[in-house]
Amino acid sequence: MSDNKIRIETDSMGELAVPMEALYAAQTQRAVQNFPVSGLRMPQSFIKAVGLIKKAAATVNMKISGLDKTIADAIVKAADEVIEGKHDMQFPVDVFQTGSGTSTNMNTNEVVATLASNICGQKVSPNDHVNMGQSSNDVIPTAIHLSAAIEIHNELLPSLEHLVYVIEKKAGEVDQFTKTGRTHLMDAMPVRMSQELNGWAAQIKSGIERIKSTLPRLHKLAQGGTAVGTGINAHPEFAGLVAKELSGLTGLELKPNDNLFESISSQDTAVELSGQLKVVAVSMMKIANDLRWMNSGPLAGLGEIELQALQPGSSIMPGKVNPVIPEAAAMVAAQVIGNDATISIGGQAGNFQLNVMLPVIAYNLLQSIEILSNISGLLADKAIATFTVRQDNVEEPLSKNPILVTALNPIIGYLMAADIAKKAYKEGRPVMDVAEEESDLSREELEKLLDPRKLTEGGIQK
Repeated sequence: MSDNKIRIETDSMGELAVPMEALYAAQTQRAVQNFPVSGLRMPQSFIKAVGLIKKAAATVNMKISGLDKTIADAIVKAADEVIEGKHDMQFPVDVFQTGSGTSTNMNTNEVVATLASNICGQKVSPNDHVNMGQSSNDVIPTAIHLSAAIEIHNELLPSLEHLVYVIEKKAGEVDQFTKTGRTHLMDAMPVRMSQELNGWAAQIKSGIERIKSTLPRLHKLAQGGTAVGTGINAHPEFAGLVAKELSGLTGLELKPNDNLFESISSQDTAVELSGQLKVVAVSMMKIANDLRWMNSGPLAGLGEIELQALQPGSSIMPGKVNPVIPEAAAMVAAQVIGNDATISIGGQAGNFQLNVMLPVIAYNLLQSIEILSNISGLLADKAIATFTVRQDNVEEPLSKNPILVTALNPIIGYLMAADIAKKAYKEGRPVMDVAEEESDLSREELEKLLDPRKLTEGGIQK
């Protein structure tokens, strides 16, 4: 880099060359040089949350801590630009950095300070003004909770609720179809296709409730604890007023944690939330795999449904079409499950008064929320809403299903029913024909007892 493309910045460790066009300063540049690890950056949703914290803190500090109004107003305007994503390229620090996330906090402080200085024409300090009453140790944990809460409220819950709506709507459309149920991947008693789909919907509904159950703890913030949880250098009213200000900015019901030591030293809530996301991912994997099995074929598989054809399935086999959306959903599920393992390990890194794996917890938690949000809509709209039922492939296997004889157990006994099922399977004949030959039941009685649709209603057949 030539000298005319750099400027010299100074921090507590001395002078450092910084790119001329950079809005950040020395501390960010040190982090860029110290952590050339992955090329992964903190998510924009996380930077937005830090921007919200800086905006709220400036507003509160002007009211209670003597922050100059001109500087405070400039910080608010600068933070708004960060929140709006106007300067995303100014946040180059790698995810794998100092475990407190100090580099990301200082990156934000420096960018906001530069913008605010330009706005008000005064020197705005990243530490004394933008970071007033704060520490990286309470800003970053607060940003984890705040960013996750915003993304869950704005993206994930609406996406999951849409998925439930689409599944239940499709269940109503396919209620007329009764199919062979399967346990151990083997033929079992019949189910209505609507019952199968409503089982999926119930899984996602339960996942929504699990996530919602975590929100009261997610909405508790670390802000105000500063360095170790004692609140050193922060006004006694700072924590409550910042939480109130953030509530107004986001529409969420936020408040300081009752115990700020917990918020700074641990990430138990992030671990809890990740666990709930993992359950949703497991549900998503089950639904995706069911769709893949039901769609398998079209000739040599089950072929019960036909998913919408979205793209060619092979570079060598013409005409092949694959279940690409369920496959993508399965991969999302695998990623979320893996992210949960990382977050769980990160959560164990609460050493004395500070957790020191905050950036990687934030990155993986927000990625899980984002990809679950995105795949839920795709699974709903491009797989479940659009599949068609291949009626012949549903009805023919059901008519020959020997397991229907289970309904006769209370009447002829398990052993005789087993003999009838085996004979029907061996001879490839409908179980009703064999049961008519082997039992004292009339054809009329058997048609009533072995009606597949009626068998989906449970109880003892009469």
